[in-house]
Amino acid sequence: MRLSFVDPQTPAPVTNLRLEPAEDRSFQTRAIWGQRDDAYFDLKTRMHRGLIERMTLSGLDRRPPDQVRAEVSELVIAMLQEDAHPLNADELRRLNADLMDELLGYGPLEPLLRDPEISDILVNTAKEVYVDRRGRIEPTTVRFSDEQHLLRVIERIVDKVGRRIDESQPMVDARLPDGSRVNAVVPPIAVDGALLSIRRFARVPYDLPRLVANGTISSPTADLLSGLVKARLNILISGGTGTGKTTLLNAMSEALGEDERIVTIEDAAELQLQQHHVVRMETRPSNIEGRGEVTQRELVKNSLRMRPDRIIVGEVRAGEAFDMLQAMNTGHDGSMTTVHANTPRDALTRLEQMIGMAGVDVSTRSMRAQIASAIQIVIQLKRFSDGARRLVSLQEIEGMEGDVITMQELMRFEQTHIDEAGRVHGRFGWTGIRPRFFETFRTCGLHVPTVLAGPAE
Repeated sequence: MRLSFVDPQTPAPVTNLRLEPAEDRSFQTRAIWGQRDDAYFDLKTRMHRGLIERMTLSGLDRRPPDQVRAEVSELVIAMLQEDAHPLNADELRRLNADLMDELLGYGPLEPLLRDPEISDILVNTAKEVYVDRRGRIEPTTVRFSDEQHLLRVIERIVDKVGRRIDESQPMVDARLPDGSRVNAVVPPIAVDGALLSIRRFARVPYDLPRLVANGTISSPTADLLSGLVKARLNILISGGTGTGKTTLLNAMSEALGEDERIVTIEDAAELQLQQHHVVRMETRPSNIEGRGEVTQRELVKNSLRMRPDRIIVGEVRAGEAFDMLQAMNTGHDGSMTTVHANTPRDALTRLEQMIGMAGVDVSTRSMRAQIASAIQIVIQLKRFSDGARRLVSLQEIEGMEGDVITMQELMRFEQTHIDEAGRVHGRFGWTGIRPRFFETFRTCGLHVPTVLAGPAE
């Protein structure tokens, strides 16, 4: 039986293609991300190698996709006829799409990168790929043909950002064109095979109303966070890995004024500030000769010479904490940063340790006094067992009592129960304590949430 049809992704008709009964097909096209059938992988690998041999790959990524797709389709049909391998229309369409991903994209990872619900892609060797979907890690059917296939994809990623990865430099941090952060590790560091992690970011940045809608914060809390930014209070956002620290920082940054000059400093550029007057800086690792490294501390120092109204450090990890606190204490009010810690008190302890890493000789009391003077608000985030991320505590730093930094909690999230589906339930409650920044809100002409002036909910 002969079939003539027009593929919606192919401008020219496809002819002389046999249509076999479904039960006689060598593999079945699946309506899922990956293909488990070894016959499909063998076929795709042969087709890919054939395309590499027959196509002009120079400047391929600069040619119109429709032109490349048409050329791929014609060559695939020709090779299938030579190979005497029968395919139906759906199978051919799937094969063409996968080969386009191999030639122009990141192979089997492309469907995952197009899925807006996936926040993390975790490749544990060529045979295992997991994703983080809505806060929960789950396996996928995606896999690579072999270790070399995975290594080719990793090399394609790092090549596009001018980096290299091999036995002499087996670890690399990179960034995809859409801003997604990539970490790759290859043998001999990776014992069982190459490892790849991709942290993706929302194409449309989160704002405070969206965080209210998904239950991360309550509506009164959103009003308060917006006011804290407008009142130019220095804010520290604390939380563990994957708790949404950068997401909240992005959402809060919406309250920054359009007339302010904002300088952002990050290890890997993740912030998506919407203001026009934003100056972005990113650290640089050392080259293969061990030279050329630019640290966050150097960037923080340099930012002070750039006439910033606000300084935002994506995350403090080491000695840059000292310079960040110095900036907060010397006229750069309204600065914000994040830190990895499990509680607000732990966050302050970590800042002390980072000041020690700066190599400055100051007493413990002086360190704590500087922290208490620089930071007014500490926000704690937590990721719950159901994958939901919530603001669980908002505390104000009052000052020092002896050698101890004193804090007062203004609001908290109280977990009540877990339902049969495993979802965590609870409520946002206010302690009823009147904050010290109450008058700052009034003098700035900002709306004061009624919960700040009244009793606890």
